[in-house]
Amino acid sequence: MKHISAIIFGAAIVIAAYFLGNAYVRRASPAQIISVTGLGNENFTSDLIVWEGHFSTTNTVLKSAFDQLNSDKNIVKEYLTSKGIKAEQIIFNSVQTTELRDNKYENGNYVGSIFRGYQLTQTVKIESQDVILVENVSREITELLNKGVQFNSYPPRYYYTKLADLKIEMISKATEDARLRAEKIAENSGSTLGDLVSAKMGVFQITGQNSGEDYSWGGAYNTDSKNKTASITMRLDYKVQ
Repeated sequence: MKHISAIIFGAAIVIAAYFLGNAYVRRASPAQIISVTGLGNENFTSDLIVWEGHFSTTNTVLKSAFDQLNSDKNIVKEYLTSKGIKAEQIIFNSVQTTELRDNKYENGNYVGSIFRGYQLTQTVKIESQDVILVENVSREITELLNKGVQFNSYPPRYYYTKLADLKIEMISKATEDARLRAEKIAENSGSTLGDLVSAKMGVFQITGQNSGEDYSWGGAYNTDSKNKTASITMRLDYKVQ
């Protein structure tokens, strides 16, 4: 009986040692992973333009200043519509009022201020998909000076309305680029590319074409250039067999 028990005990030790050893080998030889980064980029032309400017008047009488500003507003609107801008695309913001004062000093000491008048300012904004038309108007807007309107123009901002579709297309390109890189690496090492383990999307970047802009960690979003380049990266991890 003791002899049989010793045999069973010895067999149990051998079996346990086999499984422990096999588990150790598996831990010591984990599956090989290839990590690759693919790039997808696309050049595109903006299809939406946003342009703003402001005009102002100054008068010692508030009502007179407002009446003049309202007259200038009508001149601005007539000018823009005469250039082909649709009336519903012209948005006038609320009037901003500033009281102008000059500091008064006596013997180098500040003693108060002298009222100089009221300055009223109004901003106009145009948003349109007729990019070329609005561009031309923004360049010619100084013609309003000849009509007595003190108009100041801001640089146009450019956007793209199909950005979501473009992003999906670029993700597909970046993924395909990464897969081809992984296949080449596996081939050069005499291995076979296995299953995809993980995929991670990088930051979406939009820069002006030929602008020399740097990418940003948080993602660049250029609005100054009409012609832009969008790019995105995809990091893929594959098993190698």
